[in-house]
Amino acid sequence: MIGFIVFGLVVGAVARLLIPGKQNLSLLATLAIGVVGSVVGGLAANALGTGSLFELNVIGAIVAFLAAAALIVAVEKSGVAGRHA
Repeated sequence: MIGFIVFGLVVGAVARLLIPGKQNLSLLATLAIGVVGSVVGGLAANALGTGSLFELNVIGAIVAFLAAAALIVAVEKSGVAGRHA
């Protein structure tokens, strides 16, 4: 589980680097987006028969990075990232 969280943080950070410009996301938001991207990547790898949800593999990692990047774009476009309570 710790490895899954650490990989999620790496996925979120790399996805932020793939998106041009500055994103207004906290470390916690980056972690959450990375973990969601990792889950999507694991599910995609499982659906393609290349691995399981909690198994690190190339297909799952690529999908995880792309899913996290798409989530970052969606969060930025929705304006949720810039709101403060």
